[in-house]
Amino acid sequence: MTGGDACEIFGVPPIKIATTLTLNDSQRAVLRAAAPNSELTDRTCRTPDEVRELVAGGCDALLTFMTPVDLAQRAPNLKWVQLLSAGADHAISAAKGANFTLTTASGIHATPIAEYTIASMLAYAHGFHQLIRAQLRHEWKRSGFPGTVQELRGQTFGVIGYGSIGRESARMAKALGMRVLALKRDPANRRDDGWCPAGLGDPEGTIPEKFFGPEQREEIVRESDYMTVTLPLTEHTRKFIGAREIAAMRPGAYIVNIGRGEVIDEAALIEALKAEKIGGAGLDVFEKEPLPKESPIWDLENVILTPHMSGANRGYVDKACALFADNLRRFVAGQPLLNVVDRQLGY
Repeated sequence: MTGGDACEIFGVPPIKIATTLTLNDSQRAVLRAAAPNSELTDRTCRTPDEVRELVAGGCDALLTFMTPVDLAQRAPNLKWVQLLSAGADHAISAAKGANFTLTTASGIHATPIAEYTIASMLAYAHGFHQLIRAQLRHEWKRSGFPGTVQELRGQTFGVIGYGSIGRESARMAKALGMRVLALKRDPANRRDDGWCPAGLGDPEGTIPEKFFGPEQREEIVRESDYMTVTLPLTEHTRKFIGAREIAAMRPGAYIVNIGRGEVIDEAALIEALKAEKIGGAGLDVFEKEPLPKESPIWDLENVILTPHMSGANRGYVDKACALFADNLRRFVAGQPLLNVVDRQLGY
């Protein structure tokens, strides 16, 4: 007799959990330990129709990347959707008017994306982007050495969007001896109550030397030698870093975008990079993805470009299951969930 069968006998129906990923045995064990009174169905879903088929049998909780717009109609008993992404912009339409709670995977990407951010900054500071191009041309490039190499230590690092990724990036930057500044929607509220493994990030908001609000974005870019943009895409953040903010950047400044392509005015950024009004950019996200082959960004020598993969890591699903399990325990106990999306704010 399974745990679910036993509970049915005593009149307590099992919680039905569905995931759009096929899990391994250890991952299933983590979820079952968090919710012993549960039925778990895990199946790889690559299309919205496959998600619809998965939930058609009914479920209380769903772990997923995709959220079909008719999800609430397909699964009328659905109470909670745990996204596998930190961003929720793609799921807001499915959640509109629905009764289920929507939570993000904010926190599981913090380490790989923070490492990516620091790696991009180090690569730029040490000229790796130019040296790799020289290697492909079989050139022994030493012109300007050592004056072309810049240490990160002592430089100012601006974090635009002080969530889990921004906080872990700040922790790493401080360890390298950088001065840290941070911008967030409510700079008076410095604490982060989202999911965060012990020892990572900056839950209390004590690392930044100074905090800025959204209306002060020109000020933070003006003070920063390096900066990272970790903002979610909402109606309030679209082109948050526009032509005015780019014009305020320091001549040698380097900007990393790992949030969403549309939070930066891409045309204004390209113009500034072409004219060398700023030092360079590390770009993992773009207004159109895949990046069109005709985009001038491909050929800019002061750009380090990657195909929206800064959050990739071998432990992705393990971390997602750890977060989902934490929330499952809360769900079973009737406690508030972590990383709940505010549908008005969009994240």
